[in-house]
Amino acid sequence: MPISSGAVLIIAPPTLHRQGLVLMLRQAWPTLTFILTADACQAPALLRHQPYRLVVVDELLVAPPLPQLLEQLFVARAAQQLLLLTSPPLLTILRQDRSSRQTLALLPRHAAPEAVLLTIGQLLHHNDGESPEFRNQSFRRGCHAHEPPTPFSRRELEVLRLIMADYCNQEIADQLHLSVRTVESHRRALLQKSGLRTLVGLAVQAVRQGWVTA
Repeated sequence: MPISSGAVLIIAPPTLHRQGLVLMLRQAWPTLTFILTADACQAPALLRHQPYRLVVVDELLVAPPLPQLLEQLFVARAAQQLLLLTSPPLLTILRQDRSSRQTLALLPRHAAPEAVLLTIGQLLHHNDGESPEFRNQSFRRGCHAHEPPTPFSRRELEVLRLIMADYCNQEIADQLHLSVRTVESHRRALLQKSGLRTLVGLAVQAVRQGWVTA
């Protein structure tokens, strides 16, 4: 059954990686509106104003702290379905929170694109009757996914990861102990090898192909 119209709220840092994810989701479900916001503080008010088909929360946002943010979201709209992109250690803690288990789905932040699309598709279709094992299996698949082959060298992938985390050329050079000119050369190589002209296009392709993890 096709997905009808509606809105999906994504609370995440506005990195190229997350922008690429949003563009990939828009291509997969063109009838939905995908809203990306980095202001987690305004999310509870948004939920009080209207329900969303799904709310995706990236654990990387730390203001307010994640437990406080989740509590505020549940208070704002208790029945709202949430998907948390999280780190494995937090999974154990959230398993103990029985009050949120039915409306909180989990995926690792570095989940493969296929796992993200599968889980979001399930949630959009209101398959809330899935057993807890479904969510745990999705989490394990994402955690153990092997990186797919890419047209890039290992160094180029390192540069790509930092580009998509919104590091500037000087910051990338400092992180990898390279010259700025070398970083610029790697950026040109990334676009040439991918056959793309813009970094946003590269971000979409990187997310779709799983070249870079969050």
